[in-house]
Amino acid sequence: MKTLLTGLFALVAAVWGWDVFNTNFPASAHPLWIARQEALYLSGLLSIALMSLVMLLATRPAWLEAPLGGMDRVYRTHKWAGILAISFAALHWLIEMGGDILKSTIGREGRLPKEKYTGLLEILRDLAKDMGEWAIYAVLAMLVITLWKKFPYRAWRFLHRAMPVLYLMLAYHAVLLAPRDYWAQPAGWLLAVMLAAGAYGASRSLLGGIGRAREASGEIVAVEHPAPDITSVRCRLDRGWHGHRPGQFAFVTFDDKEGAHPFTIASADRGDRLVSFQIKALGDYTSRLAVRLQPGQKVRVEGPYGRFDLARCNPQARQIWVAGGIGVTPFLAWLESLQTDPDTAPVAELHYCTRDQVADAFVPRLESLCANLPRIQLHIHGARQGAALQAAALGEAKGAEIWFCGPSGLAEALRKGLHAMGGRPRFHQEAFEMR
Repeated sequence: MKTLLTGLFALVAAVWGWDVFNTNFPASAHPLWIARQEALYLSGLLSIALMSLVMLLATRPAWLEAPLGGMDRVYRTHKWAGILAISFAALHWLIEMGGDILKSTIGREGRLPKEKYTGLLEILRDLAKDMGEWAIYAVLAMLVITLWKKFPYRAWRFLHRAMPVLYLMLAYHAVLLAPRDYWAQPAGWLLAVMLAAGAYGASRSLLGGIGRAREASGEIVAVEHPAPDITSVRCRLDRGWHGHRPGQFAFVTFDDKEGAHPFTIASADRGDRLVSFQIKALGDYTSRLAVRLQPGQKVRVEGPYGRFDLARCNPQARQIWVAGGIGVTPFLAWLESLQTDPDTAPVAELHYCTRDQVADAFVPRLESLCANLPRIQLHIHGARQGAALQAAALGEAKGAEIWFCGPSGLAEALRKGLHAMGGRPRFHQEAFEMR
């Protein structure tokens, strides 16, 4: 994520700097007016470039999973690119409003001459100014409700559908108000490429084409409740489903009004197009699934996605697998996939963290699966039993690979603890968030 965003920042700064270096400013121009104009251009370029990236990443491009490290990382980049884009849009607006301050302090003398437009083009440019201002107000409001985690997901998702329209308004603003000389130099070329990518993403979203090629229909064949807060759902999909690797996730739609939600596939691929999900009640939607889902109900599954893949484990490194709560689901798929040929299992330690070892419904399942896999050492850490996992329990982790799925707080505590002990393991962690 950091590499992609940093690279985009550097590219935008480079083409902007090229324009500044090759521009001959009038001798009468005041330095502050020049600085304001160039800051306006730079903030606008950064905002529209980042917003274009947001639109492209919203299409869930599977080809970016490998370079970015998985669809969870793609969405994390999507989120932070959006936050930065809106921040630069707000800065762009503030710089524009700052012209009045300069007029009152240094006067109008030394202002840069404005480009002259007449007729229809002048009317279109005036409209572009207004549309850009309206869109900035709207995306600022969207940023607030996105960061406000208590705002209902269903309402947020409905409002989020307006983002492609807001992007197209900002793209129109950028095209009409960009300096004419930009289009004959690198700044305009980059702007054109980014706008084309963003328009592609926006149109895919508006036409409902996101994920369509990777979607399979099916029906629910079984619904179970292994624990009061866990709903186990098994689905049989049609021929549109081409299988999955253990540890991957999918976007599942049980209700068109609610839309798709990401759930890890908790079963191995047997070639029969059966997939299972273990869904924990974490909010209003997942809490209601226990009473709303019934066998025979239609379902749509889009995917699979993700790089939390058993095949990516390095057999030369010590394997430490850590699951926290519902984060056990990818490991269930891993263990299930190894049952047919236990000798292919890597030597690994699986640490499962739970609130109550005695009442946890996953503990018997893990014990049963690991009983057939002598290479996998299972360790249960029950907080109520006074056995919460600490970094010291993982031992010497220098050169090890840690595969982690669970609460981010636990992951951070383990990272800090291992670093304090001098260990620098390679840490693989699912980081998926829809908002």
